[in-house]
Amino acid sequence: MTTQQADSNYIVDEITLRYRYSLGEVAGKFMAGLQEGKILATRCSTSGLTYLPPRSYCERSFERCDEWVEAGLHGVIEASTIVVRGFEGKRPAPVAIAYVRLDGVDSAVANYIDGVDMVNMEVAMEAIKPGTRVSVVFAKERVGRMTDFSFAIAEQ
Repeated sequence: MTTQQADSNYIVDEITLRYRYSLGEVAGKFMAGLQEGKILATRCSTSGLTYLPPRSYCERSFERCDEWVEAGLHGVIEASTIVVRGFEGKRPAPVAIAYVRLDGVDSAVANYIDGVDMVNMEVAMEAIKPGTRVSVVFAKERVGRMTDFSFAIAEQ
């Protein structure tokens, strides 16, 4: 880490992090599914709830989620935003992001929404408002990460 005191109003920092994240059984199966072009969710047979991202245990019954199901490839936006400040090494801002409840699933997963015209932010926010239908779009090359898919506004 390198720190420079530019003046009394701010500090300039450069931070580089490298880490190894242990996926575990549930996240590992989810990521492997993404690499195959599938979005896998877990289901609790006691409560009947289906979770995406998948979970090991049900929040309602406290039982182990004992079933894997393939989520639908279409869903509805539950919450959304436009990020106007980017992060180094990530997609350039502005970007649209939403929590989407895919068909057949009881919870929502966050990811980018591609193809949103960002010229007029009010129009862009209207395009990604809650209740809007979206479709899953898989990357051509998948490596088993959340970036293996994104969403696009569904054609009416």
